[in-house]
Amino acid sequence: MLVRTELLPLDPSGLPRVRVHTPVGSAMAVWRGGLDDATGWHHIEWTVDSDLLWGCNTRLTSLAEPGVREEAGQVVLRGRLQLTEDGTAVLELGDTQVLFDVGSPPPPDSAWVEIGVKADQVELYPYLP
Repeated sequence: MLVRTELLPLDPSGLPRVRVHTPVGSAMAVWRGGLDDATGWHHIEWTVDSDLLWGCNTRLTSLAEPGVREEAGQVVLRGRLQLTEDGTAVLELGDTQVLFDVGSPPPPDSAWVEIGVKADQVELYPYLP
């Protein structure tokens, strides 16, 4: 996914944070690239350090379009969830996919969901296409 990022001041934990502007919304996340390159345009891979927990951090949504936003100190990712044969799940988030481990019985396959996780559990890794 091609995004624009802006380096934010260090938080008390010392993690480098950016505001990421995507085609489907914006939010704050941890930056896992070089600090000198944190502000600019990047192709990124999303990594979320949280299991998908149905009814806790994951719920169905009636809005059938991808989205990224901040809400109550969390990053909320909205997309179509695809279950895999090995027990993981893939969230289709615009033109990219985010892999999740499933920590509880998942929602129905191909359901539109919102997954809310703490901002410090969302990491962005830049890469060259």
